[in-house]
Amino acid sequence: MDIKLTHRLSFKQAKLTVLVGLILGTLLSLLQIGIDYASENAAIDREIQSLLEISHNPASRIAYNLDSELAQELLQGLVRSPAITAAQLLDNDYLVLSAVQDLPETGRYRALSDSLFGANRSFDQRLYFNHLPEQSMGVLHLEVDTYPFGKRFLQRAEVTLLSGFIRSIVLTFILLGLFYVMLTKPLVRVIREISDGKPADPGQSKVHCPSGHENDEIGVLVNAANQQFEAMAREMEYRRRAENTLTEYLAQLETIVSVRTQELEASNEQLRHSNEELEAARTTALEMAQARSAFLANMSHEIRTPLNGLLGMLALCLDSPLNAEQHQQLSIAHDSGKVLVELLNDILDLSKFDAGQLELEHIAFDLGTLIEDTANLLSQNAAPSVELTCLIDPQFPALVMGDPTRVRQIVSNLLSNALKFTRFGRVDVRLSAQGDQVRIEVCDTGIGIAQEAQARIFSPFTQAEAGITRQYGGTGLGLTLTNSLCAVMHGRLTISSEVGFGSQFCAELPLPCHTPAIQPKPLSGRVIVVSAASSGLSEMLGSFLPLWGLDYTRYSQDDSLTDTHPQLLITDCAECLFGLRPAISAPILLVTAYGNFMPGDQVNALAPLQQKARPLSRQALYKTLQHLLLKDDGEVQGTQTVNTPAVHRARILLVEDNPVNQLVAKGMLSKLGCEVVVASHGGEALSRLEQKTFDLVLMDCNMPVMDGYEATRQIRHRGRWPKLPIVALTANAMPEERERCRSAGMNDYLAKPFRREELAALIEVWVPQRRDRDTNRVAADE
Repeated sequence: MDIKLTHRLSFKQAKLTVLVGLILGTLLSLLQIGIDYASENAAIDREIQSLLEISHNPASRIAYNLDSELAQELLQGLVRSPAITAAQLLDNDYLVLSAVQDLPETGRYRALSDSLFGANRSFDQRLYFNHLPEQSMGVLHLEVDTYPFGKRFLQRAEVTLLSGFIRSIVLTFILLGLFYVMLTKPLVRVIREISDGKPADPGQSKVHCPSGHENDEIGVLVNAANQQFEAMAREMEYRRRAENTLTEYLAQLETIVSVRTQELEASNEQLRHSNEELEAARTTALEMAQARSAFLANMSHEIRTPLNGLLGMLALCLDSPLNAEQHQQLSIAHDSGKVLVELLNDILDLSKFDAGQLELEHIAFDLGTLIEDTANLLSQNAAPSVELTCLIDPQFPALVMGDPTRVRQIVSNLLSNALKFTRFGRVDVRLSAQGDQVRIEVCDTGIGIAQEAQARIFSPFTQAEAGITRQYGGTGLGLTLTNSLCAVMHGRLTISSEVGFGSQFCAELPLPCHTPAIQPKPLSGRVIVVSAASSGLSEMLGSFLPLWGLDYTRYSQDDSLTDTHPQLLITDCAECLFGLRPAISAPILLVTAYGNFMPGDQVNALAPLQQKARPLSRQALYKTLQHLLLKDDGEVQGTQTVNTPAVHRARILLVEDNPVNQLVAKGMLSKLGCEVVVASHGGEALSRLEQKTFDLVLMDCNMPVMDGYEATRQIRHRGRWPKLPIVALTANAMPEERERCRSAGMNDYLAKPFRREELAALIEVWVPQRRDRDTNRVAADE
C-alpha cells in the first residue's frame, strides 16, 4: 500500500508545524526589521548632527572672516561624505560664501528607500562663537541623501528574511523525516496488516503492534482493531445461527403467503366490482350534470321567451295614453316582471359558479357612468322620502379595466338591497380609487343588520331574519351572488351595520386604471344652493362646483339669503321655491325624486325652472349648468326632464318567429324612430336582404326552416354584406351561447327579455349616425 507524500500524516504535521514556525519567524523578523528601521532612521539624524557639531567651530571662524577659499575647502570635505549631496555656507547677512553640490547615489533599493526614509533631508546649523552665543556668524546648510542609510538598512533586512526562510526549509525536511519514522511508518505497517487480512475469517489472527508503540495512540488503535475483529467474528457466528432459524421459518411463511394470496385475490375481486360501481356512478353524475345544464338552458329559453313578450307589451302599454290607475297597475306588473328576470339571472349565475363556467372580460369601461346609469335605473324603487345620491371622487379614472357586466351586477345587487330596506333618509353610492384598487361603497340609513346575522347573510336563500322575507320580499340570492362575484374577481365584500342605524357594504375590486380622470372645460358664474348640509346633493355639489370653476355658496332651508342676484339657484326643496322666486329672478334647477316633478302650472309660475330627477349624474349636472349659465334668463323655459331614449333613423331587419316577440320588438323599435322589416325565419331574412339595404339585423337564434346561426353563416359566406352588423336576440342566457353566436359570425348578443334602453344602446353602438347614410341606402334600394 502506497500513500502519496502530500496525503501522509507526517507531511501534514510537518507542513503545519513549519507553516506556524514560518509565520512566527516572519513576524519576529519583521519585528526585528521594524526595530532596526527605527534605529536607522534615528541614526541618520544623529550622524548628520555629529558632522554639524564637528564642523561648527571651523565654519563659524570662516563665516566670521568671510574667507571664501576656506569655506570652499570645508564644504568639499563635507560633500565627500556619501550621504551629503549639497552644502552651503552663509554669512550673517545670509549671503552665500560658498556652495558645493554632488549627484545623489543610485541603486536598485532607491525607490523603496525613498518611501521609507524620504528622498533627502535638509539641516541648518546657526554659526556662533562659544563665548558669544547670542551673536550669529552665519548659517551652515546641508542637503542629505538618505539612500546610503536606506540601502544599508534594506541589505540587512534582506539578509534577515532570507536566513529565516532557509531555516524554515531546513526545519521542514528535519521534521518530515522525524514524523515519517515516528508516525507514518508504523501506521502504514498496521494498515497493511489490516488490509491483507480477512475480518470475516474466524481464523483471522490479531494485528501486531509495532515495537515501541504499545502505549501510544498506535497501540490503542491496534487494540481497538483487534476488539472489532473479535466482535465481527461473534456477529458472523450469530448470523449463521439466525440464517438457520430463518430457513426453518421459510416453509411456514410460504404457507402463510399462499393463504394471504387467496384472500387478496378475493379482496381484489370485490374492489374491482366496487370500482365498476363507482365508474357507473361517476358516469351517471356526469350525465346528470349535462342534463342539468341542458335543463337550465332550456328553462332559461322557455322562461325568457314569454317574459320578453310580457315585459315588452307592458312597456308599450305604459307609453300609451292611460289614466292614473291603469298606469299604476301596469307599472306594478312591469316591475314584477323585472323582478322575475333578476331572479332568473341570479339563479343562472349561481349555477355558473357551481359549474365553474363563469368567465370574466377584461376591457376598458367607464365605471363612474356605469354606476350612475345603474342608480338611475333603480331610482324608481326608492321610497319618496329616500334621497339617492352617486358620490364619485372627482379624480376617479375615466376608464378602468375589468368586466363591466359583473361590476354592474355587484352595484345593482347592493343598491337594490339598500333601497329595499330603507324607507327614510339617504342611500349613497360612493366610488373612489387607490392605485389599482377600486372601492365601491353603498351606504344606507335603513333597518340595519344585527351582528349575529351578518355572518349568514352571504349564504344562498338566506336573509337576516325569518320575518324579512314576509315584510320586504326577496330570495336571499343577491348578496350571495355579489360575494361570489367579488371573490371571482379577486376582490372582497365587507359589511358594517348596526340595527336601526343603517348598513354599509363595501366592495373592493382590482380594476387597474386605463385612462386617468378628464376634467371638463371650466365654467364661470355665481351659483347658490339651498339644501340641508346633511343632504347628498350638498355633498355632491360641494365636490364638483368649485372644481368646475363656479363661485358656490350653500344656504340651509331656514337661512335668509344674502345673495339675491346669483346666476343660478340649485335646490332640492320644492316647498321653499315660492318664497324664493319673488326675491331671485335667476334660473332655478330643482332636483327631486323620481316621478315627483311639479305640475305644469306650478312650473310656469316659477319659470324659468328646470327639473332633474335624482340621482343626478355628473354629465347631466355639467350639461344643465352649461345650458343654464350660458342662456339669458328670458330664454330658459320651464322644462321637465323625461328619460326617453334617443331617436334613431335606421332601417332594421327583425328576424323572429314568435308573433308576440315580433310585436314587442317592432313596437320598441318604432318608438325609437326605426323602420322595421320582419322576417319569420333565416331563409326569409336572406330574401329580404336581397331586396333592400338594412343598417342592422336583429337575429333570433332558434327558428324553424333556417335558424339564426345558419342564416348568419349564409350572410357572411355570400360576402355581399361584409360590414352589416348582426345582433343575436336569444332567450338562452347560458355562457356558451355568446361564444356560439360569435362563432357563427354575429357581432353582438342581447338576451331576452330586453328593455327598450338596452335596444337603444345597441343601435347607438352598431348604427353610426352619418348624414349620408340615408342617401346611400336609397341609392342602393333603387
